[in-house]
Amino acid sequence: MTSIGVRTIAAANHLAFLEERADASFLQTPAWGHVKSEWRSESIGWFRDDRLVGAALVLYRKLPQIRRFFAYLPEGPTLDWCEEDTAEVLRALRRHAQNRGAFAVRMGPLVATRRWSAQTVKAAMADPWQRRLDDLSADVSSDRGWDLQSLLRTEGWRPLTRAGFTEGQPRYVFQLPLDGRSEADLLASMNQQWRRNIKKAAKAGVKVTEGDFSDLAAFHTLYVETAARDGFTPRPLQYFQHMFAVLRGEDRDRIRLYLAWHTDTLIAATTWVRVGRHVWYSYGASSTAHRDVRGSNAIQWRMIQDALSIGATVYDMRGITETLDSEDPHIGLLQFKVGTGGEAVEYVGEWDLPINRVLYRAFDAYMRRR
Repeated sequence: MTSIGVRTIAAANHLAFLEERADASFLQTPAWGHVKSEWRSESIGWFRDDRLVGAALVLYRKLPQIRRFFAYLPEGPTLDWCEEDTAEVLRALRRHAQNRGAFAVRMGPLVATRRWSAQTVKAAMADPWQRRLDDLSADVSSDRGWDLQSLLRTEGWRPLTRAGFTEGQPRYVFQLPLDGRSEADLLASMNQQWRRNIKKAAKAGVKVTEGDFSDLAAFHTLYVETAARDGFTPRPLQYFQHMFAVLRGEDRDRIRLYLAWHTDTLIAATTWVRVGRHVWYSYGASSTAHRDVRGSNAIQWRMIQDALSIGATVYDMRGITETLDSEDPHIGLLQFKVGTGGEAVEYVGEWDLPINRVLYRAFDAYMRRR
């Protein structure tokens, strides 16, 4: 078999490769490189002979005062980890990054290691002896994921087990499989509270509409309210305006804004992102007012319906907490997502490859002081 090489590719070729796959993240689209404008971005491809077999968006952050870079592949690269020689893929990436002046590389391939059904997670949350997903027997375990983790260690990569340079992407997510399913089937798989809340919202007259750029300010007002209530730092309105414009510039249906209304009051708002047949719920906001009419359930159900209508195979609700502890402040979010009847998924996680260990440690210290 011929060896694999890595080189820069055009954004159009990168995008075409992603659209043909079911496992490509929106964080790996060329447009995402423009969203993250504080980083320099590059589209790269893995080639066997002249055939493109893998692609990635690489973000580069410069080390202060010297021309060396931290290279980051968020939820990438995208390639067939079963078909290709994984060690060869990793070594080609290292060579390319080193030639670009990178002192370290971080990546987080969307390769699953374990999956737990909603029923399994729900039962564990009710058991005081079950405290973490990591300790819970999985319903499905993937040899491919375990083999990749083992090889990464062999090749000198380190698992990211703490917040270092950035908070990174979630290792645990919650997904709702859609392939071959109907609305009736999806409703039947939800728990009784979810079905009741969807009916309650409809009976109360909650209306869910699709917004546009001009509605982002209203979304952001609700988002800031949510941030204050839930204790996180909100992004500025300009970030969402920039993200919306850039992603829609790449594909008119890359991102959508949904708004839930009750008696002319905005009570919930969300963003929906799509690459090929994978749809993500990315940002959400809700008001403390009118909570009894269940706008959050109504808006999620509309996004699930729309994902199903465009032929999506996965509705991805993004990150969940690893903890199953009923006292954890994030447990409510997990309970909400589990109610859809989907599954918790563990990925191999994010991994760092220190190329220059001295600069790697210095950059880590710098980012911690910021």
